[in-house]
Amino acid sequence: MSFVVTLASARGAGAVGGKAASLGELIRAGVAVPPGFAVTVAGFSAAMDAIDPGGTLRAEVSRLDAADLAGIAAAGARLRAAVGAAAPPTDVAAAISEAYAALGGAGGPAAGADVAVRSSATVEDSADASFAGLQDTYLGIRGAPAVLEHVVRCWASLFNDESLTYRRRLGLDEAGLSMAVVVQTMVAPRAAGVLFTRSPVSGDRSVVAIEGTWGLGSALVAGDVTPDSWVISKITGEITARRVSAKLKTHRYIPNGFAAPPFPAADSPSGAGVLIGDTPPELRDAPCLTDDEIRALADTARRVEAHYGTPQDIEWAVLDGESAPEARIVLLQSRPETVWAARETGPAGAPKPRAADHVLALFGKQNRWT
Repeated sequence: MSFVVTLASARGAGAVGGKAASLGELIRAGVAVPPGFAVTVAGFSAAMDAIDPGGTLRAEVSRLDAADLAGIAAAGARLRAAVGAAAPPTDVAAAISEAYAALGGAGGPAAGADVAVRSSATVEDSADASFAGLQDTYLGIRGAPAVLEHVVRCWASLFNDESLTYRRRLGLDEAGLSMAVVVQTMVAPRAAGVLFTRSPVSGDRSVVAIEGTWGLGSALVAGDVTPDSWVISKITGEITARRVSAKLKTHRYIPNGFAAPPFPAADSPSGAGVLIGDTPPELRDAPCLTDDEIRALADTARRVEAHYGTPQDIEWAVLDGESAPEARIVLLQSRPETVWAARETGPAGAPKPRAADHVLALFGKQNRWT
């Protein structure tokens, strides 16, 4: 297996992890996704063969009880230290560096592109479990050495305490788990957030629920902001509910020292990267999306749900510009919705016990032997 594949050709969670496989599927479905590549599980396996030959450290985790939090923390710390201290194998590092150079950037391949480096574990983004937020994502990374460093950090995050504990509760065998990594060109969105193709509150599948904020969606994920929210009917396209919040903080991507509209120019210590700061006063209480952008996002959500055939949890970004809203939407991730899906797998309800049940049960036993 190749150590690196482009996102457009990324297929199969077992090869490229859930996130990369989903991004590849979106691209092939004609949905706009920022370009990039995936470091496959083969790269991770090559690294782990040198770091943990025979899987001794990982087998130690698999033997731990889910309630043994101290043991999980100690084993995770040993694994993270071992992964973090080791450089990627030479051939893996060369493949990553070559793929990164091909992305180019505003200053050409020599300067390098600003990228997001995102974990893509083989157990991520499935309908059976939600690992969202348990592994690492890094934004605004530039230069091949920094990309290699953050790929290693993503590998190590497979062994975060929270992720290990969650896997022990699910009874997953560590020997069957791997980590791929997505390296994706950064975008400078005017607004970003998440949406659900069913109500996260009621489970209603006839609506799309959108949450968003100014700048990068990382402000929402980190809990630094209370997002604006809207509910849109899939049937009529009507915006049936809206809430505009006071968005006091903003995460902004600063490419080459320039902030994307509608933000003013801002200083960034490195001249590029992610700047966390106060939201400009004129934007704090203003909706981060227009009604046309809201409806365009809902239309995109319906297309994605129809493609996968199941409700989705989607990360989105809306770029600045004068083109039509649908042309300025990019998706950063789509995964199956798990909360309501899990509730629907059980019985709709259990029958209440009745006084005559023991008589009926006895009658049934007698009839079995007649």
